Amino acid sequence: MLLPRYGEAALSDLVPSVLGALGVRGEHDILGLPPVPRYCILLVDALGWNLLRAHPVQAPFLTSLTGRAITAGLPTTTATSITSLGTGLPPGRHGVVGYTSRVPGGTALFNALKWEPALDPLTYQPYPSVFERADRAGVATTVIGQSSFRDTGLTRAALRGPFRAANSYGQRVAAAVTAAEAGSPSLVYVYEGDLDYTGHQHGCGSAAWRYQLAMVDRFAEQLYDELPAGTVLVVTADHGMVDVDPEKRIDVDDIPALRDGVALVAGEARFRHVYTEPGDGVAGDVAAAWRSVLGSRATVLTRAEAVSAGWFGAVEERVADRIGDVVVSVGGDCAVERRSVFPVETRLRGLHGALSEDELLVPLLVGEA
Repeated sequence: MLLPRYGEAALSDLVPSVLGALGVRGEHDILGLPPVPRYCILLVDALGWNLLRAHPVQAPFLTSLTGRAITAGLPTTTATSITSLGTGLPPGRHGVVGYTSRVPGGTALFNALKWEPALDPLTYQPYPSVFERADRAGVATTVIGQSSFRDTGLTRAALRGPFRAANSYGQRVAAAVTAAEAGSPSLVYVYEGDLDYTGHQHGCGSAAWRYQLAMVDRFAEQLYDELPAGTVLVVTADHGMVDVDPEKRIDVDDIPALRDGVALVAGEARFRHVYTEPGDGVAGDVAAAWRSVLGSRATVLTRAEAVSAGWFGAVEERVADRIGDVVVSVGGDCAVERRSVFPVETRLRGLHGALSEDELLVPLLVGEA
């Protein structure tokens, strides 16, 4: 089984490596990036490495760049990955352990993407962002995202640093060029989310997804062309994606064995956090029941087993109980839904979150302007 390569070649290693390449004291370029005075990181949501390699016709520019695969963290989902990128830490340290998880010390669901309920982001994720470290070291630093992302809980938890709103491709190119020219050294981060939206709605095997990839490729090429000389453009992603047939999905609401001893089901359809009722041995019983029902369609571990296997990297004590008592990485053409709690998931064609290569491997593409 492929696992996240925290500290070697993971998404959490990217921005610290960029700072090392920029010459920031105390930062280490473990990814071997070129030493230059300016960097621009473009993160394309859901642009998995395998998906990119399968579509060279739609992405001629991106596939022309020097590239290799690195891993996201686990689960392979946006809230977790963006926080890993922004903090330079694995999920077991920054604590954003999924799309949904249990409210610390409570019994309700916490949605990290929407940041609901409104927990204090600086308490929930107390570490400074890598962008703050860059800014304090004298690097001209800019985080570029949609105006609706400004001051959200997730942005404050994951991407603390100078923020500039840009809602269209043209605005993002213009903002990135201006930010890159603002100083030397400089670091610009740009987020693009339309490919993920299209994949969820239509599937990553759809014509709509291929057309959207072609648009992303042209955007990336224009960004590259307009960046000032001496700038390295790095293109990466937060996760990949797989299409799951609606007829091959399992619903927790339909199978009593998946609910016995279970207090709360969180995560998402390809990666579930299962929180059990109190009691000695309950987690082991729940894990056994889920293994029995899902069989080869999923890897089911107790929290202790998953932590020992390195799924979340080093896990801090304050983070441990955010992880399910049982965790489930779904494989193949399958998903585990719960329509009574997560009705939107039942309408999504493209999904992500699990340990499959299609979801875990993301590109590290490098081009010097």
